[in-house]
Amino acid sequence: MSRTAEVSRNTKETQITVSVDLDGSGVSDVETGIGFFDHMLDAFARHGGIDLKVRTKGDLHIDFHHTVEDTGIVIGQAIHKALDGFKGIRRFGHAYIPMDETLARCAIDLSNRPYLIWNVAFKTPKIGEFDTELFKEFHHAFAMNLGACVHLETLYGDNSHHIAESGFKALARALRNAIELDPKTHGHAPSTKGVL
Repeated sequence: MSRTAEVSRNTKETQITVSVDLDGSGVSDVETGIGFFDHMLDAFARHGGIDLKVRTKGDLHIDFHHTVEDTGIVIGQAIHKALDGFKGIRRFGHAYIPMDETLARCAIDLSNRPYLIWNVAFKTPKIGEFDTELFKEFHHAFAMNLGACVHLETLYGDNSHHIAESGFKALARALRNAIELDPKTHGHAPSTKGVL
């Protein structure tokens, strides 16, 4: 069973194509035009064990908002498509990720009932040229379009780079657990409803 997908989304603000292989080895090929965002998506792919290719052309002459949010939309859609009704997966995942002085925690439920709890506070408004408020926009767009209930928290931390990166890694590791195939489901959706 191939758990791969490609999704494209074109608007007046962004043109995006994303391809994923959920059973890959964490290989990433990401170009969004925003260096720090590329770095975060590379970490997401590596620690999620997902092969991820992203091509985003956005209206960066305005700001980074549309590029970051819309990329989250399309990555979420691509993983949702690759999961094919969430059949046969573990569904739940969680992770704690330390990064120097910072500790992040993520819990995820691939329930097709999207929600985001965001308990993440940055110490600075920017990391380089990147507005730290955009991290919430990405995670919200990702969760809504994947159909995931995501609870992401920074338990403590000072450095904004560490807060952002530990969060992406925690999301990736939690997702990696949740999308893992579970032989006990016998290929069915892991729900008493029989469908997710």
